[in-house]
Amino acid sequence: MTALALPAPMRALRHPAGGLAGGWLVAVIAAAVLAPVLSPWAYDVQALKDAYQPPSALHWLGTDEFGRDLLTRLVYGARTSLSVSGIAILLSVLCGMVLGAAAAWFGGWFDRAVTTVVDLTWSFPEILIALILVAIIGPGTTGTMIAIAVAYLAQFTRLTRAQIMTLKGETFIEAARSLGAGNAHILLRHLLPNALAPVLVSAMLATGDAIILEATLGFFGLGAQPPVPSWGGMMSAGSALVFKAPWIILFPGLVVAVTVVAINLYGDALIAELDIRGRMRAAA
Repeated sequence: MTALALPAPMRALRHPAGGLAGGWLVAVIAAAVLAPVLSPWAYDVQALKDAYQPPSALHWLGTDEFGRDLLTRLVYGARTSLSVSGIAILLSVLCGMVLGAAAAWFGGWFDRAVTTVVDLTWSFPEILIALILVAIIGPGTTGTMIAIAVAYLAQFTRLTRAQIMTLKGETFIEAARSLGAGNAHILLRHLLPNALAPVLVSAMLATGDAIILEATLGFFGLGAQPPVPSWGGMMSAGSALVFKAPWIILFPGLVVAVTVVAINLYGDALIAELDIRGRMRAAA
């Protein structure tokens, strides 16, 4: 298989930054999936006699205030943070694409209603929307997931609507109409597949923001509830111990930062391979 025949996600790994970022992301996801196999420690078993131990050969990243192995909790926390963020963005993409495509295709009062709601939502920061929703739904992974999905819904609705508005005047759409294709067929077989690439890249970049948002909610105690670990919850616990046991907040913070940077670097490499910016300039 030649280099050009490789799919874009694989070609993005050929970029130096994209390769490093992709390697980190694969390692984090693999560690989250294989957490029970990789760690000999339980993430929720307290051992107070081992509390506040610095990094050592036995506990590579040290222990927290309850004597729990920090590396183990980081790996299990990856499960929480990545799954909550990923599922939330997936829900947001699916709902946003349906709303945006329907608004652009049918137009009229439905388009005006969707655009008004989206613009109103767009005027508020995601963290504010998420905080309001979590306050209504209640803390926990489910509430956090729904809050993040709604917070990013406007972004994907606007993007999908813009793509469909550009595509629906193309010749191949007119040809499909002249052949008797219905609305559902045109949307599902022609419009949405051609609008998918920019939305998916945007979704990947938004996943990095969603990880930060999930960590923020966890830091405030509104995300995953103890003893379930999350990166934000671990940083919250370590914030009061920054001078006594700085590793408790340092390592989760570093993992969040490096993971978000890796997502953005890989996303930039993927954008370059898909030439999305060039296509958007041509459409403009």
